[in-house]
Amino acid sequence: MKNEKFNDGLLAFLQSSPTPYHAVQSMEAALLEAGFIKLNEKENWYLEEGGRYFAVRNGSSIVAFIKGREDVHEGGIRMVGAHTDSPCLKVKPNPDIRNKGFHQLGVEVYGGVLINPWFDRDLSLAGRVAYENTRGELKQVLLDFVEPVAVIPSLAIHLDREANNSRSVNLQRDIVPIFRQAEQSSGTFNDVLVSELRRKYPEIELKTVLDYEMCLYDTQQPARLGFKGEFIASARLDNLLSCYVGLQALVDYEGAHSCLLVCNDHEEVGSCSAIGAQGPMLHDILLRWLGDEQALMRVASSSLFISADNAHGVHPNYTDKHDSQHGPLLNSGPVIKLNANQRYASNAETAGFFRLLCERNKVPVQSFVMRSDMACGSTIGPITASAIGVKTLDVGVPTFAMHSIREMAGADDPYYLYQALNAFFAFEGCPGFQ
Repeated sequence: MKNEKFNDGLLAFLQSSPTPYHAVQSMEAALLEAGFIKLNEKENWYLEEGGRYFAVRNGSSIVAFIKGREDVHEGGIRMVGAHTDSPCLKVKPNPDIRNKGFHQLGVEVYGGVLINPWFDRDLSLAGRVAYENTRGELKQVLLDFVEPVAVIPSLAIHLDREANNSRSVNLQRDIVPIFRQAEQSSGTFNDVLVSELRRKYPEIELKTVLDYEMCLYDTQQPARLGFKGEFIASARLDNLLSCYVGLQALVDYEGAHSCLLVCNDHEEVGSCSAIGAQGPMLHDILLRWLGDEQALMRVASSSLFISADNAHGVHPNYTDKHDSQHGPLLNSGPVIKLNANQRYASNAETAGFFRLLCERNKVPVQSFVMRSDMACGSTIGPITASAIGVKTLDVGVPTFAMHSIREMAGADDPYYLYQALNAFFAFEGCPGFQ
């Protein structure tokens, strides 16, 4: 089945992408294999009609686009956005803690982590390391320990009799991973990084580790589950699933329209950075492509931006957490996300377009509205809409356990979303409805 082959690629991508840096590295490789050209922002750009290009900032945000052969001022740009980051635990700059013969690591919470599932997991470390080589040059490299090297053990029920009734987690005290059993003289985390880098990259001529951004992640591999394989489970489904689906739709598109995919870092912490959706990256690249602000404004008015980010599926044990009329089901298609207070950017015009698109391509579609007495999350959709003035729609695949160390989705839904985005790129007419 098509969705099984599609999910093979999705699960492989999730496995190879423990951090935003690794996700962008994987996306780069796929784009280069598909004939896209990497652009250097320090150089002048000469973009050809029909050309396929991409640019990367910080190693963790990426914009890929096709400069279509049709007039972009009339046909606009079909844009899809997602984000590369996920909630996690990041190693602090001075992490070494010695206690009762254990070497532990101080960690900081990144984003809105669902903490309890992090206990008793086989954890590894991945990220990027800045270093000086023997020639005095500042360099950086990605590092993945791959093997489980840390764990956050739960306190036994005998020592915490109320754990099942009223457990709370202190983020400073309770989530300090055990890294190894070691004495005071056994070296620091920095020493371990040096040793691991020299083992994996003997060619880099390492002199000194200067700094790092290292994250803990669950080593359990992505998997199909359910009696008939109806579901997929993995870390970082939010939102690498959308990154992969958008990437495949862009790579597979062969028509004359101009199309774009942006995958930003830092969505989980507000998007306010040089590479986040609230930063200038997308605007800068569109400006260099189109030439000036007036051209950008003209094109934006004829374009549509689809923000693809996971939605909350109805959990059968907690159906009361959903509005009874707007509870998305797994394996029932992508979800249009709506919010009267603009936490999502969908409106009647953009949502109507997506419904029509799905209907014409036989893709089931659903709606999500948060309960009126509960706070609503947000996405890069409203941020991007306000930054470049483009009509915007928020959609996503329904999932369970969002922001957990392991999330769950329907096995059919990623391919449904792919079909919808593929049809969006191929849509004949102006997606900006003018």
